[in-house]
Amino acid sequence: MASTPDGLPPLRDVVATHGLAPKKALGQNFLFDLNLTAKIARSAGPLEGFTVFEIGPGPGGLTRALLAQGATRVVAVERDPRCLPILAEISAHYPGRLEVVEGDALETDLAALAKGAPAKIVANLPYNVGTQLLINWLTADVDHPFWTSMTLMFQKEVGQRIVAVPGSNHYGRLGVLAGWLTHSEILFDVPPQAFTPPPKVTSSVVQLEPLEKRLPCHLARLERVTHAAFGQRRKMLRQSLKPLGGEALLERVGIEPTRRAETLSVAEFCVLAEAL
Repeated sequence: MASTPDGLPPLRDVVATHGLAPKKALGQNFLFDLNLTAKIARSAGPLEGFTVFEIGPGPGGLTRALLAQGATRVVAVERDPRCLPILAEISAHYPGRLEVVEGDALETDLAALAKGAPAKIVANLPYNVGTQLLINWLTADVDHPFWTSMTLMFQKEVGQRIVAVPGSNHYGRLGVLAGWLTHSEILFDVPPQAFTPPPKVTSSVVQLEPLEKRLPCHLARLERVTHAAFGQRRKMLRQSLKPLGGEALLERVGIEPTRRAETLSVAEFCVLAEAL
């Protein structure tokens, strides 16, 4: 069996040996291109001294790249028991540096697993839970996030929603939340044919870093305002925000009642939330 630069067998051979096929129910699309997984790992910046969390490692292409890139400790959360023997082989190749947590990432407390060490999250997220995972990590502790950066792959449309600015078609609740808490950017796109099986959409690798100083705002109130405003995004704010005070609320903070949700800046949403 041929080996690769990290001394482990090529991923396609590993998957064939273990008889592992991607499961649609788990949102699995395997990345076999080690050049691409290395590019994602490099995009996360220096990894020495960090605990790096990976979600849904599957056969471990990105896991291997993170370890080869010098991550001090990789914690891989995998809910598919079929992948565990493959990850155990990687762990044996990098003694003491890879921890595998079998379980559902939606129910896994990464902050507790970080044990206070500086942490990064680098992952090719399953499409079906990617957005919810991101929201969980953003809102776990808005004042003291446990992560110093997140380098995550989503379907491109979700990536566009994360980095969206006011006035754009993709701007909505996710863009406001990410804009309030982080600096975010799309680093590069990944075509469907990079995956096995190829998804129907292009993917994007997005990087998020916490803002050093964010606008004062209460998370629950911000969520109430954005939920109401974007819940009826075609309507004027005086109508969509009626349950929260409508025109009176808007006039109190000096926002024109005839504007629509997608025209408001993150700062204006924060002002509205604080006025509730």
